[in-house]
This record gives sequence, structure tokens and C-alpha cells, in this order.
Amino acid sequence: MPDGTGDRTADRATPAAGMLGDMAEPEPIPLLLVEDDRELSQLLVRLFSGEGYLVHAVRDLQAGLHAAMSRTIAVMVVDRRLPDGDGVDLIRRVRTSGVVTPALVLTAHGSVEDRVEGLDGGADDYLVKPFDSSELLARVRSLLRRHLESATVVPLGDGAVDIDAHEVRLPDGSRVELSPAETAFLAQLARRPARVFSRDELRDSLAPGTRSLSLVDTYVYSIRRKLGHAAIRTVRGVGYRAGELG
Repeated sequence: MPDGTGDRTADRATPAAGMLGDMAEPEPIPLLLVEDDRELSQLLVRLFSGEGYLVHAVRDLQAGLHAAMSRTIAVMVVDRRLPDGDGVDLIRRVRTSGVVTPALVLTAHGSVEDRVEGLDGGADDYLVKPFDSSELLARVRSLLRRHLESATVVPLGDGAVDIDAHEVRLPDGSRVELSPAETAFLAQLARRPARVFSRDELRDSLAPGTRSLSLVDTYVYSIRRKLGHAAIRTVRGVGYRAGELG
């Protein structure tokens, strides 16, 4: 049995998908786990942490609601039967407040009516206990991919890229304006935070038909000048990937 984690756990682990080169590894993906069963919570923390997630684990609805509203969270995994209410109510309340973080309901309530209620309440997916850990991980990965492909605000470290506003929200609440092209460039990296993009790929997305790779380096320099060097990571001999905001 895993060691006790308490009600709140922030467990930084080495991502399973290591990156080429000798630069820093990808930032862990922040995941909110709302599960009142201590033993299951500990197992899930270990499972997600081993896959490169930064897990914030809580055991009741109110703590989950506070975390979802106050923290940078990329994905939520929420139990239904909580000591102080229904996990679907948590999701419904954060949706009412404008939070669009993808959410998976993990529960023993598996009837068609329960699943419909969960999905109608704002959940993006619904997995019934007992479950296979590989299926759970696959569903969470799928949620993240779908959300990042369609989202207009994309997480970047502890901040975010606001695509429509052409700006970056920094962890301290301030905002930095980018050009539309800079925004598109940075959003491309942020949508696939664990992926290394080659300079050829980035050049083709910026200006199809252009042969010069210096265009990519110009954008990297410009974005780093505005946001700090760590905003875009270099993977030597391969290309660039999303970094973090200071």
C-alpha cells in the first residue's frame, strides 16, 4: 500500500515520456483529484504522478471547489459520492463560474441515468469503478488532447496563453501582450506541452513555403524577450517545446 499522502498532495515526478537532449524535462501537468477514499486516493496519486502529473488531492467537495477555482488545473478527476455532496455538483458549480477545465467523473454509480446526469452536469467523461488503470490514464490523456485542441485559453506552466486576446497571463496575474503570430507560435507549443517540435515543423506552421529556419529563431527570441528565456525550452539537436513562466 502506498505511503499516506494526507488530504492535499503535490507529488512532482519525472514524466514517463522523457525528452531528447539535455535540457529540463517537461513541466508536470497539474491534475486535481477529488476522492474521499484514502486508500484509493493514495493509489491514484501514485498512478498519475508516475505518468508526469502534478497531483493536488483533496477529499471533499468544498476543498475540490476551492482548488478548481483558485489553482491552475489542467484536468480534474472527481468522485461522485463525497462526504459533503455529489462530485457532479462540484463540476456544475465550476462550470457556472466559467471554469472549462476538462473533468472525468470516477464513481461506483454506473447506471445510464447516473452517467447522463454526470455528463449533463458538465463532466466530459465518466468511468465506473472498478476500472482498469490503463483505461483511466488513456481517458485523461484523451480529455487533455481534446480540450487543448479547442481551448482558446491554453495552460503554460502556472500561467496561460489567451489566444483570442493575444496575450499571456502570468502567474502573478499580470498580462503580456503578444502579436497574433507570436500567440499562434506559443499556443502551438502549449497545446502539446510534452512534445518537442522541430524547427522545420514550426517554420512550416508559421509560413508554409518559406525555406529559411531563421524565422523560427526570430520568434523564439522575440517571445523569450517578452516572457523570459524559460517560456520556450530548447532541446538541442531536435527543436523547441513549451516551457514555463516566471
